[in-house]
Amino acid sequence: MIVRNKLIVALAGVAMMAGTSAVHAQDDELNVAYFLEWPMPFQAAKVAGTYDEALGMKVNWVSFDTGTAMSAAMASGDIDLSLSQGLPPFVVATSAGQDLQIVDVAVSYSENDNCVVRSELEIDKDSAAELAGKKVAVPLGTAAHYGFLKQMDHFGVPLDSLTIVDMAPAEGQAALAQGAVDMACGWGGALNRMKESGDILLTGAEKEEIGILVFDVTSGASDFVAENGDTVAKFLAVTAAANEEWQANQSADMLAAIAADAGMSEEDAAASLATFVFPNVDEQLSEKWFGGGAQEFMKGVAEVFVEAGAIDAAKDSYEANVNTAPLETAGTM
Repeated sequence: MIVRNKLIVALAGVAMMAGTSAVHAQDDELNVAYFLEWPMPFQAAKVAGTYDEALGMKVNWVSFDTGTAMSAAMASGDIDLSLSQGLPPFVVATSAGQDLQIVDVAVSYSENDNCVVRSELEIDKDSAAELAGKKVAVPLGTAAHYGFLKQMDHFGVPLDSLTIVDMAPAEGQAALAQGAVDMACGWGGALNRMKESGDILLTGAEKEEIGILVFDVTSGASDFVAENGDTVAKFLAVTAAANEEWQANQSADMLAAIAADAGMSEEDAAASLATFVFPNVDEQLSEKWFGGGAQEFMKGVAEVFVEAGAIDAAKDSYEANVNTAPLETAGTM
């Protein structure tokens, strides 16, 4: 398994850029990263122009394939906020020295991030040991990578027995369909298509039982958050309102807007949304999340990556990488 050098080189570049970060937003523009094929309520507000109106500035939305790419874009100053960045990519970047902060929990999705084994192999959770010697497509440094590591540890499959290829979910799905890899890991629309070629090893509930929590965050460079607190708070307030509207009504019009913006059919978007949980502001500020739970979980994620040789070391604490001030303000708006 020769993946460590490639990941470390990429993270070194992020860490070097971290020291040069500045207050990125222009007075009248905000640059926000997001994922296609990852339907979320905020997209209805995005399409309606609600963010622009509430913030009093133009919001430029830029799509990305992975959370690691989002980290690099925030380090270079091309992106101000990322919604929704996977927690593992955030932990990887901050462990490497990038000064980022989490400002909210974007979504929790145990059922919508997983690894799929090619059907012809007929490998399931009872025969997972047969994965030894197989080729796996994994987007390194992401939530899918973390889940993959935890599953292999759970099943006792040595990482050095696998050939691991760094692929974004869409690339991994294509490789799985073509038979170029034996297993692929990913999320969203790509995961749904992976399931057409294979089967998952563990359900979301089964993953949670072995300690695999899967959630995304809204994140930004610490200096940007500190100097643009009011803008960030307004942004989070719009997101929270969209989440509440979706959970209360789930209207056909809202679904249509979300699906179109995500580049998905309404049927597929609805299927993904059915597996998503959007904690409200009070829940996010509770002990389970930003009251201590999220910070402790970040430490655990980092230690898993250290043990796997993906990063050199974990931070002593990730407390400084959570900033609840904008979220607290958003809750009063």
